[in-house]
Amino acid sequence: MKYLVYLLPALAGITITTQAGVNSQLRVAINNPWVAAFISFLVGTCFLGLILLFTRQPIPSFTQLKSIELYKFTGGLLGTFFVTVIILTVQKIGAANVFALVIASQLFMAMLYDHLGLFGLPQSPVNWVKILGALLLISGAYLVNKK
Repeated sequence: MKYLVYLLPALAGITITTQAGVNSQLRVAINNPWVAAFISFLVGTCFLGLILLFTRQPIPSFTQLKSIELYKFTGGLLGTFFVTVIILTVQKIGAANVFALVIASQLFMAMLYDHLGLFGLPQSPVNWVKILGALLLISGAYLVNKK
């Protein structure tokens, strides 16, 4: 079980790269990046709906939903932006180039969020070792994108 915490993010990385290829092919097939993103989210939403239905997950009440700060509902918007950007760019510059940039920027923001303890994350101060690791990753993203 301990290793699952490390295995699942690695599998998520494989999944998101595969999703980029599949979604870019959907875009080519229907010749519209916005419709491709919509279909991608629609299929995912239907799948999640089936999981909720078959596993009988409790659904929050309207009163519970009203008490949640609005920014906490923006995950879907952020996901829409991400998926659509990937659909628009992966065919133009390739998966390795796109994801080198994605991963480098993700690491930068993750270090900032951890350092500040934003979004309820455990606070983990930035130190010189983390900065060196981030610089190496950013250098790698540059090298992957260099022609």
